[in-house]
Amino acid sequence: MDSALISVGLPVVLIIIMFGLGLSLTVEDFTRIAKSPKAAAIALVCQLLVLPIAAFGLVKLFDLAPLLAVGVMLLAASPGGTAANLFSHLFHGDVALNVSLTAVNSIIAVVTVPLVTNFAIDHFDPGESGTVGLQFGKVVQVFSIVLIPVVLGMLVRRLSPHFAHRMDRPVRIGSALTLTLVILATIVDQRADIVPYVQAVGIPMILFCFINLTVGYTVPRLLGVQGRQAISSSMEVGIHNGVIAITIAVSVLGSIEMAIPAAVYGVAIFPIATAFGWLVTRRRSPETPAESSPAVGDSDAALGDSSAR
Repeated sequence: MDSALISVGLPVVLIIIMFGLGLSLTVEDFTRIAKSPKAAAIALVCQLLVLPIAAFGLVKLFDLAPLLAVGVMLLAASPGGTAANLFSHLFHGDVALNVSLTAVNSIIAVVTVPLVTNFAIDHFDPGESGTVGLQFGKVVQVFSIVLIPVVLGMLVRRLSPHFAHRMDRPVRIGSALTLTLVILATIVDQRADIVPYVQAVGIPMILFCFINLTVGYTVPRLLGVQGRQAISSSMEVGIHNGVIAITIAVSVLGSIEMAIPAAVYGVAIFPIATAFGWLVTRRRSPETPAESSPAVGDSDAALGDSSAR
């Protein structure tokens, strides 16, 4: 917990990841969302409102310990992860919509993450952790780590698109290696305490993976959103930026236990999202030309820009 690799490494990983996101973003990504307002609005409502409610229900159903309960709610409030773009591409979603949702939701999370997390801390009262909540200064601290690297990455891309393209792979590899190192160090440092927590939260997190993906796909479809954009919504709603949740839990709130749900979720979501995407695309009938997204060209361009961020 006091290891410099953990306390310094996690923010560094988050900075690298968010800088990589910035390298793949343009100002248009924040405005393109207006081309699909209905699909974007439904996806955001699912992510910002429905998921915290579902997480709260799971926490109550499984009667999780207070620290784990707060960790689940923190994960539910975290914005979508950049891996959603890759999964959306693999299963024929509207990648441009994913790029825009990731960009917009990362900004909105400045408000929603502290609101949901503080509600959870007040409700579940994990007094033994010594946690006093996400105060304004802590919120600024976390999201300066998130937003400033994104802005810098966007500036670098604007000034040197070729450099941004060349840096995409090194940034992704570097962030993955650093994150792996930090997680392994955390496991070794806290090995005596982590296993029981993982056992307690494993099933709820697997269920949460299924709930997120299902809500993200089914709700838009029921409300008339076409299939490609529903797939995009499913991946955006389903694949959270767990590194943000882990960084807040460990580096800001000072609790390894609160980070366990996000860590378990991060391991479980990728095989589950793969199976879910395969099932949805297999069962979904081919779209007619009239149903195809108006942003198909934008999707291909966005994927080329983001390179599976």
